[in-house]
Amino acid sequence: MQKNQKPCYYGDYLQLDKLLNAQAPESAHYGAEAHDETLFIIVHQVYELWFKQILHELKSVLAVFSAEEVKDEQLTGIVHKLKRVISIQQLLNQQIAVMETMTPQDFMSFRDYLVPASGFQSVQFKMLEIGLGLKSDYRIDFDKNSFYTRLNDKDRTFLQALEHQPSLFELIEKWLERMPFLEFGDFSFWQLYQEATSSMLDQDEAIVRGIEQLAEPERQQQLAEIDKTRHKFAALLDSSAYQELQQQGAFRLSQRAMLSALFISLYQEEPVFNLPFQLLTCLTEIDENLTIWRYKHAMMVQRMLGTKIGTGGSSGHDYLKRTTEKNRIFTDLFHMATFLLPKSALPALPQQLKKRLGFYFSGE
Repeated sequence: MQKNQKPCYYGDYLQLDKLLNAQAPESAHYGAEAHDETLFIIVHQVYELWFKQILHELKSVLAVFSAEEVKDEQLTGIVHKLKRVISIQQLLNQQIAVMETMTPQDFMSFRDYLVPASGFQSVQFKMLEIGLGLKSDYRIDFDKNSFYTRLNDKDRTFLQALEHQPSLFELIEKWLERMPFLEFGDFSFWQLYQEATSSMLDQDEAIVRGIEQLAEPERQQQLAEIDKTRHKFAALLDSSAYQELQQQGAFRLSQRAMLSALFISLYQEEPVFNLPFQLLTCLTEIDENLTIWRYKHAMMVQRMLGTKIGTGGSSGHDYLKRTTEKNRIFTDLFHMATFLLPKSALPALPQQLKKRLGFYFSGE
């Protein structure tokens, strides 16, 4: 049933007169227009439109997690929105292939007209990074020094203020810290977990020592890695050791948040943990897709520029490669696999605790 009083026309609704006339190649001001500059403009405009949608979803997610309590029924909508973000990211990653239909010489025909414009100046992408949790303190050194220098005063002031707002990482950390399942009464779960992990690592060590074909230097290297893993396992349950590793950059999440995330991951099949586990999985996928995008972008820049500097003054491919490796957000969730146990080795939960983790219907 029609609800609008004024007829809606397709072109007016989408404002196509503005959208389709928003491409103004710079090369046309200096002579013959470079054919591929239109492609370059459209691809980046589409990026910005999708960034706007991702920020729209992120704003809604941040609003929910900013509350003192996140209700279980809200997680369904949160996971749905994050999965939408993931689908958009996958589309953005595929879009680089369209850009790569342009040859390096095609790019050179208009590139020098764009100085000093750069992707550095994408305010929306910076909003996305900051909103997710990649604030200045966690960036590579070049970014720390140059993140704001290429922006005008208005954009710089806006983004610097955004740095003081809680990010998704920070809000997720607080949400995990509030999880009520880390104290189990008389049930010593973490002691049983420690015993199970120690047994697992003992088996790993025995396997390494028992491989006759393994060269001694390689054997010692693998044994050293097992010792490092033992140290990390022990630090999970030792606040001072955990804090020391956190200061070294081995962990970013607080100890309590890390233990909560680990417990959710270990017992992901318990009904009450289904949506929280999906949420944590979505966060790893978003971070992974950002990493893939940066990698693909770095490879494309190397293909187009070789070792030339970028239009914004960075070292081009070398800079982008370093951001791919270092500018990560939810690495703790990736490292979670280090601390997982096979399902067969998981400590059995008391029936009373399992009941709290399940859904039970009472006919009373």
